[in-house]
Amino acid sequence: MVVSLFDYGTGNLHSLSKGFEACGAVTRIDDDPLEALQADAMVLPGVGAFGAAAEMIAPAANDIRAALLSGFPCLGICLGMQLLFESSAEGGGRGLGILPGCVRRLRAHRVPQMGWNSIERASEDPLFAGMGELVAYYANSFVAEPADPASVIAWTTYETDRFAASVRRERTWGVQFHPEKSSRDGLRILRRFLEEAAK
Repeated sequence: MVVSLFDYGTGNLHSLSKGFEACGAVTRIDDDPLEALQADAMVLPGVGAFGAAAEMIAPAANDIRAALLSGFPCLGICLGMQLLFESSAEGGGRGLGILPGCVRRLRAHRVPQMGWNSIERASEDPLFAGMGELVAYYANSFVAEPADPASVIAWTTYETDRFAASVRRERTWGVQFHPEKSSRDGLRILRRFLEEAAK
């Protein structure tokens, strides 16, 4: 399976590429979102700022939205998950709007959130199938606030702020944490995504 990692031009995609390759995928890095849609699946990585990333995808936003709503497999990680929503308090630009809602700043004393945190599953989803208690690595100052809580498949709590750890619509998943930095469980999540994308 060929997985396209969309490059916002602001970060190192090495660890994410290595994670998918460890799960048996072939990865490539695309800075053209239309080229990314020619792969078997697309990943919106968790590197960069919302405004700059939204600007990068804006020319092809309608095509990406249509592809995702038609079942093209996609995994949004951290910032990539936030781009699935409509807008962000972090900066200007429009997200893809695959999921209704917005992105807000963490309601916590210590921001950004940096480190390991537990995941509380809200529903049975193939992304977490067969896995026990989950702990994942987070690095974020902003979080998504879905308008429809039914889109949330997992929650997490940082200090006293409870927010979506993972969301889903059709064959598009978003995770606020970084599976590529989350040890064995993170690799299992990447493998589950590949398995679902291959169906």
